[in-house]
Amino acid sequence: MQDPNKPELEAYEQAAKAGEEAATTDNDPAVADEADSAGDRTERMPSLEELIRAAERKAEEHHDAWLRAKAETENMRRRADEDVAKAAKFAAEKFAGAMLPVKDSLEAALKTENQTVESLREGVELTLKQLVSAFDGANIVEEDPLDAKFDPNRHQAIGTLESDAEPNTVVQVLQKGYLIHDRVLRPALVMVSKAK
Repeated sequence: MQDPNKPELEAYEQAAKAGEEAATTDNDPAVADEADSAGDRTERMPSLEELIRAAERKAEEHHDAWLRAKAETENMRRRADEDVAKAAKFAAEKFAGAMLPVKDSLEAALKTENQTVESLREGVELTLKQLVSAFDGANIVEEDPLDAKFDPNRHQAIGTLESDAEPNTVVQVLQKGYLIHDRVLRPALVMVSKAK
């Protein structure tokens, strides 16, 4: 036969054990801290499924950002390639436009009948002014190095002449040189001095 007070006794024994453990925990601070932190960990720690979902969301965000950055980079590369192709194709467009009036002036001069030498000279001078203006617009600069020190980067020596000038000085310019943005377009053909 079962004792009717047995459930009450078991509950009493469990309560006593819990009281003893609590008393031990109260007396030992390390045990109390461990129990508190274990309780905190179970309350704060998300489940494995939640962690996996969060990691998958982050991975998806990073993947989307990477795809957008990749697409933008490819668009920039494509636009840059198009710009380079256009620049190469139409590089001379501005200069060619500036040269058209020069050509028109030369053609008009050739069509004119019964020209005098003076009128022809005036027409050539006006045409030369148009050409110089076109060169200025394209940053083409004339290099006339007479009496300057010989510079092998900008001048091409054809020969030497005995002169009172300091050796390696340009004493005669056979053909002017031209620079475009400080780069030699054509070197000047020169004669250079040498000691007597």
